[in-house]
Formats: sequence, C-alpha cells, structure tokens
Amino acid sequence: MRVDVALTPAAVVPGALAGATALVIDVLRASTSMITALANGCLALVPVAEVDEARRRVAGLAGALLAGERGGDPPEGFDLGNSPLEFTRPRVGGRTIVFTTSNGTRALIAARPATTIGVVGFANLSAAADWALGQGRSIVVVCAGELGAPSVEDEVCAGLLVDRVLNQQAGAVPGAAARAALEAGRPYIKDLARLGQDSPHARKLASRGRGPDVTACLTLDGFALVPVYRADVDKVVSPY
Repeated sequence: MRVDVALTPAAVVPGALAGATALVIDVLRASTSMITALANGCLALVPVAEVDEARRRVAGLAGALLAGERGGDPPEGFDLGNSPLEFTRPRVGGRTIVFTTSNGTRALIAARPATTIGVVGFANLSAAADWALGQGRSIVVVCAGELGAPSVEDEVCAGLLVDRVLNQQAGAVPGAAARAALEAGRPYIKDLARLGQDSPHARKLASRGRGPDVTACLTLDGFALVPVYRADVDKVVSPY
C-alpha cells in the first residue's frame, strides 16, 4: 500500500487518484463543519465550487439550507456560514445543505476521480485512518490549502494521519510528500493547540472573533464519523 500527500489539489499527480482512497483535509474549517453537520443529523451536504452555483442548486432542493463562506464570512443570503459551531442538531438535523467554501469544497470536487473519498480533520483523525485502511487501497491525502497555497494546519493533519497509517499498516510505503508531512506533524503530536499561533489562517480567524472555531477545529478525535463523498450522487453523506 502506498500513502501519498498533496499539499494542494493542484499538487495531485495526474492519475494518482485512480483506484485509490482519497482523504480530503480542510482543517480550518470545512472538514470540521461537515463532520459536525453529519454527526448532528444532517442528511447530506452538496459540495459546490462557486457561490452562484450554490444559489442555483439550493433553489432546486426543497427545504435545503445554503451554507459556506468567502473571505471567512457567509455570502449574502446564506443560512449558515462555515463555523462548525453553527451546525447544531436543531439547525441541521434532517436537512440537506448546499455547501461552498473557498478551499474545502473545491478540494473535494478535485478528488472526484478517486474510488472512495473521505473527509478528514483533526476532529476525526483516528477514525479516518481506520476507515481508509479498511478500504484496502492506496491512500492519497489531498489538502485543501489556502487559496492555492499550502497551509500548515492541513500539512500537520496530513502528517499525523500518515503516522497513524504507517503504525497500523505493515509495509505501507510513504511518498516523498507524505514523509515531509510526517516530519512537519511531529512537533504537534502532543500540542495541537500550538497551531492556533503557528497557523496564519488560525490567527486571522481568531482576530475576527472566530477563536472558538479554531479551538473546535484543533480538537483531536472528538468524532468517530468519517463523511464520505459519493461522487455518483454528488453528496457528502454519513457512512452509516
């Protein structure tokens, strides 16, 4: 089994996703929001790249909510932003959400050629490693990054994920980027809270009053649920 990491969707090697399990990471904040939404009874999330497309899609889905962000804030007319703290059971239980973000939903869409696709953050890291290994395929970790550039929080999350896979799967072979992510993650294994200062995006969110979001997104293994993106129906759903 091979384990690879792409620090941005554009860094995915052509053809690498074919026959593989993709794990898509957007720590701040799309992964955590999707995990939280499904854990709180959301029926499905429809990932969309553009705001105008999201508005069109939600108009055709009776009872659906419109959620996401641009520049960290919800666009005009959206029901929810991209804060995992907003995705409570009373708000999202039994609802479908059309979801668009600056980075995370684009990364999901870029991972469509993979055979299976899971959504990962620190919030479900251990469960995601177990789920990916259970698929029995090579693993490609696709980081959303930040507006086309790598992000430290996604790379660290990828590194901790690679660490778990290598510890659980004898003979797993990490690619060069996976080895680099593993090294990037080591200093944070016992101190994820440091990312709140070391990540420029985390600092930006905190400066805009989103510190509780950052804390939620940097909390390890609060969930055992791994959202699965079913490209055949274009929805992110619970595997259960």
